[in-house]
Amino acid sequence: MRILIDTHVLLWSQGFQKRLTPTVRELLEEPEQEVFFSVASIWEIAIKSRLRKADFKADPRLVLEAARATGFVELPVSSTVASAVADLPMHHADPFDRLLVAQALDLPARLLTLDKQLAPYSELVIVV
Repeated sequence: MRILIDTHVLLWSQGFQKRLTPTVRELLEEPEQEVFFSVASIWEIAIKSRLRKADFKADPRLVLEAARATGFVELPVSSTVASAVADLPMHHADPFDRLLVAQALDLPARLLTLDKQLAPYSELVIVV
């Protein structure tokens, strides 16, 4: 199974593992699991940490290094996927989250997220 992790799951997997449920930790650590993180998440961390957002106090370079060291696969943003965001219903306005949904649909992969507003997009969205 392929899994795409949202930005908060990425951050928590690299520094705040106590915030992840045992089930999510097990999913991320399963050897046959292919775990992806999006370039969009690194961009979101960079922007929001620069804006001093309280829930994004992380250095995007360190998160990137840690994610790669963990064995997570970096997922680039293709122009095809970026343009597919225009076709998504407006269940959620956050551009980063909408791009993650489009990436999950394109792979396809299950999107692990904390955001309940993403659930209506697809059965691939797993709210943890």
